[in-house]
Amino acid sequence: MPRVAIIIDDLGYHLKNGKRAVSLPGAITFSFLPGSPRARFLANQAHSLGKEVLLHLPLQAHSDEGRREPSEIGIDMSRARLGEVLNAALESVPHVTGINSHRGSLMTRHPGHMMWLMEEISDRENLFFIDSYTHHESVALQIARESGVAAVKRDIFLDPDRSPETVAREFERMKHVARKRGRVIAIGHPYPATLELLERELPRLVDEGFELVSVSELLK
Repeated sequence: MPRVAIIIDDLGYHLKNGKRAVSLPGAITFSFLPGSPRARFLANQAHSLGKEVLLHLPLQAHSDEGRREPSEIGIDMSRARLGEVLNAALESVPHVTGINSHRGSLMTRHPGHMMWLMEEISDRENLFFIDSYTHHESVALQIARESGVAAVKRDIFLDPDRSPETVAREFERMKHVARKRGRVIAIGHPYPATLELLERELPRLVDEGFELVSVSELLK
C-alpha cells in the first residue's frame, strides 16, 4: 500500500483550530512552534490522543518581513547560542520526537550553520529532521544525512493558498505522488479549508488503498 504521512504545521497560537486539528482521525503528525502560548497544552492533548509531536523550529528566511518567531535560529548566531536556542525550543514543547523547519529559505542554504544544527540534533538521541523544503537550494537533507540524522524532505504543501479548490487539488496530487513513489510526505496548516477537507477525506484513504502513517514510521 502507498504510505502517506501528513504533518500539520504552525500549531500553538490559535486554540480553536489547534484543538480541531489534533482531533483529526488517523496517524497525523503535529508540529508546534516553540514559545507559542498554546503549544504545551495542544502538544499534551495530541500526545494523549496517540499522535506524533514535532518541534516546528523557526529558521531564518531570506526575507525578514513580518513577525520573527521566538526561538528563531539565524545565520548571525554563534555555535553556542544556536545550541542554547534549540534547547529552549525543545523545552517549550513536550513529547517531541523530531524537528521540522519553519520558514528557513536563507538558513537552509548555509552548510556551516546547518552542520551546527544537525550536530546539535544528533547529540539528542532519537530525534529526526524533516526539511519543509521552502527553497529549492536547501542543503538541509544532505547535511542531516552526513551528520547521521535520520531525515527526509517534504513532497507536497496541501495549502499553498487557503482556497478549498487549491487544497482539494493538492490532496489529489499527494495521492498521485504516493501511488507513483510508494510514499509521500505532505504538510498542511490549521486553516479551515484544510481541516474541513482532511476531516472528510482521511477516513476514505484506506478504502482507496493508502496507508496513513506517522512521519517516524515512514522514516523506518
